[in-house]
Amino acid sequence: MSDSGHKPMPYRGIVSVSAMMATTMQAIDGTIANVALPHMQASLSATPDQIAWVLTSYIIASAVMIPLTGVLTFRYGRKKLYLLSIAGFTMASALCGIATSLDEMLAFRLLQGVMGAALIPLSQSLMLDAYPDHERGKAMAIWGVGVMVGPILGPTLGGWLTESYNWRWIFYINVPFGIAAFAGLALFSADTVIDRTRKFSGYGYAMLALAILASQLMLDRGERADWFESDEILMWAALAFIGLFLFLHHMVFSKQPFITRAVLKDRNFVAGSIFYFAVAMVLYTSMAMVPVMLQNLMHYPVLTTGFLIAPRGFGMMLGMTVVGRLAQRGYSARGFIAVGLLLTVYSLWEMSRFNLYTSSGEFIWLGVVQGVGIGMTFVSLNLISYATLEARLRTEAAAFANTMRSFGSSMGIAVVFAFQSRAAGINHATLAEHYTMSNKSFEIMRPDIWDLGTAAGRAALDIELGRQAAMMAFTTDFQLVMVATICIFPLLLLVKMPKDMLKPPPQAAASD
Repeated sequence: MSDSGHKPMPYRGIVSVSAMMATTMQAIDGTIANVALPHMQASLSATPDQIAWVLTSYIIASAVMIPLTGVLTFRYGRKKLYLLSIAGFTMASALCGIATSLDEMLAFRLLQGVMGAALIPLSQSLMLDAYPDHERGKAMAIWGVGVMVGPILGPTLGGWLTESYNWRWIFYINVPFGIAAFAGLALFSADTVIDRTRKFSGYGYAMLALAILASQLMLDRGERADWFESDEILMWAALAFIGLFLFLHHMVFSKQPFITRAVLKDRNFVAGSIFYFAVAMVLYTSMAMVPVMLQNLMHYPVLTTGFLIAPRGFGMMLGMTVVGRLAQRGYSARGFIAVGLLLTVYSLWEMSRFNLYTSSGEFIWLGVVQGVGIGMTFVSLNLISYATLEARLRTEAAAFANTMRSFGSSMGIAVVFAFQSRAAGINHATLAEHYTMSNKSFEIMRPDIWDLGTAAGRAALDIELGRQAAMMAFTTDFQLVMVATICIFPLLLLVKMPKDMLKPPPQAAASD
C-alpha cells in the first residue's frame, strides 16, 4: 500500500481535533463515574451493589455494540454513523445528568454505552484515512492520546467536578464537547462508500454478543460473587464458552460470516489483535491498581491521587509523539514496541518494591516512565496492525481490534484485583500469627497505640496489619504483571512491518 492512492482530506486539522474530542469523551466516561459513585448512591437511594451497575451497564453495552460498527458503516456510511453516535452519546450524557432514580440512570447509561460504542473504532479508521501512509505514526499518536489518556484523567476530572459542583456535572461536561465534535465532523469530514450488498449475519453477531456479554458479567461480578464457588459465575462462564464456540464455528463454516474473512486473513492484523489483547491485559491493570492503592492504603484525597497519576498521561503523550515522529523517518515499529515493553518492565519492577511510605516523587517518576513505555507500545502496535490491511476494511478491523482491547483490559483488571483481594487475606493471617500476647516486641514502635491488652489497641493493630497485607498483595500483583509483560515479547516474532512503508515519498520528503 503506498501513498499514491491517498487523497488529501481538506481541513484535516479540524477533523482530527473533532475526532479526538469524540474519542476522549467516550474513553473518559468509562472511568469518570468511579469516584462519584458514593454521591450518586446517596442521591439515587441505591445500595452499593445496585449503584455499581452504573459502571457495569455502560461497559457491557459498549462492549456488545462495538462489533457492529463495521457492518453499520458498510450499510449507512461512516459519516452518518459517526454523527448519529456523537449526537446519541451527547444526548444520553445530558439525560444521565438529570436522572432522578436508579432505574432512569441505568437506562440512560445503557443508552450512553450503546451510542458511544462506535466512537473509538470510527475515529481510528477516520484518522487512518485522513493521513497518508508515511504520516500514519502521527495519526495514531493523535488518536492514541484520547484513547489512552482519557481513562487516566477520568477519575481526576470526575473527582474535581464532584467536589467543586456535584456528580451530575460528570455527565453535563460532555455536552459542549459533543456539540463541538458534531459540528466539526458534520461540516468538514468526508464519507465512505456505502456497500449495502454486504450481508449481515444476525446469528453470528448474536453468538459473539452472547460471548462478550457473559464474559463481561462473569468478570465484573466474579469478585463479589466469590468466583467459581458461585452458581451465577459458573452460568456466565458456561454461556461465554458456548457463545464463543458457536461464533468460531460460524466464522469457519458460514458462507456469510459476521466478520469479513479478508480481515482475519491479514497476518499482521491478526497478530496485532492478539498482541492488542495481551498488552491491554497487562498494561491497563497497572494503571487501574495505582489509584486504588494511593486512595485506600495511603489515604491520598481524590484530587491529590489525580495529580500523582496525571504525569503518566504526559509520559504517554511523550512516547506517542516520539514514535509518531521517528516512524516517519523509517525507524522500526517492532523496535519501538520492544523499547516500550522494556520501559514497562522496568517500571513494574520498581513498583513491586513500593511500600506504605513510598514518596510521591517516586510515584510520579515511575508513572512517567511507564507512560512513555505504554505510549510507544500502543502507537507502534497500531502501525503494524494496519500496515497491510486494505483501506475498505479498516473500520471493521478497528471494531474487532478495540473489542479485543476492551475484553483484554477487563480480564486483566478482574484477575489482578481478585488475586489482590485473596492475597491480602492470606498475608493478613500470616502476619497476625506473629503478633500475640507472648510476643510484644512490636509494641516498642507504638506502645501508645498497639496495646494488645486493650480492645482499641487490638483494633488499631488489626487495621495496620490490613494495610501492610494489602500493600504486600499489590506489590505481588505488580510482579505478576511484570512477568506477564515479559511473556509478551515472543509475540513480536508474529508481526512484520513492510519495508519503507512509513518512509515519505521523495516529494513529501523534499517538502518536509
